[in-house]
Amino acid sequence: MTRFTEIEHPSHHHVLVLESAKEPYKCNGCKELGFGSSYVCKHQKCNFHLHEECALVDPPPVSHPYLKGCELVFRKESHRKFCDACGKDVLGFSYQCTHKNAHDLHPCCLNLSPTITCDDGTQLRLSNKVSSKCLKCERKEASNGIKGWCYVSDCGNFCCHVACAKELIVQNFKKGYFNQSTDQTENYLALPSSCTSTALARRRNGSLFGDKAKMFWKISKMVLKLIISAIFGDPSGGVAILIESLISNEK
Repeated sequence: MTRFTEIEHPSHHHVLVLESAKEPYKCNGCKELGFGSSYVCKHQKCNFHLHEECALVDPPPVSHPYLKGCELVFRKESHRKFCDACGKDVLGFSYQCTHKNAHDLHPCCLNLSPTITCDDGTQLRLSNKVSSKCLKCERKEASNGIKGWCYVSDCGNFCCHVACAKELIVQNFKKGYFNQSTDQTENYLALPSSCTSTALARRRNGSLFGDKAKMFWKISKMVLKLIISAIFGDPSGGVAILIESLISNEK
């Protein structure tokens, strides 16, 4: 996808400028949250943002390896369907296939990175088949009953639904978590108690304690941070600190 520093877009009457986001924003195209770079209207009264993926539409034909035989068409209007990747409502821009029982993807979900590599070398792959329990909901099927996609490590020990990572951020955004200063984070509960280091270690192996449990939790937090960045974009310094606190429950 070619990047432009400035664009004119049919969805807005002012020129849009590519900028790194200093705080979370809601895309006026797909209506989803974003942390990374976006196209922004510089007129303060507008408060208009577009994800790069929403502003610069992929030229046809558009396809995805997990939707075999489907040619995806960009749509601007909301049609009250569900995204095949994250299971969330499609409320704005999307890609939809031409079949009768159509598949739908948010633009950002269409462009999810197929692989992510952690600092320690752990590699995560985007998959439409969940082979192990999710770090957040502790289930193979996402908590709201959708199948959806996930990121899973090659070793199979680390897995998280795209839906669950998205829900974690969206719920805390609605509660005002990202409007606070970084020294107020202790007032918010990050992950449920089932996602503390002890619970995670116990779920994987009843005998996993001490240094092994600490290492498992350290990698788990790294995995969650990378998946969140893959979904929402790379956060700025202040937002990155809040996310770090959000997924850390160790006292």
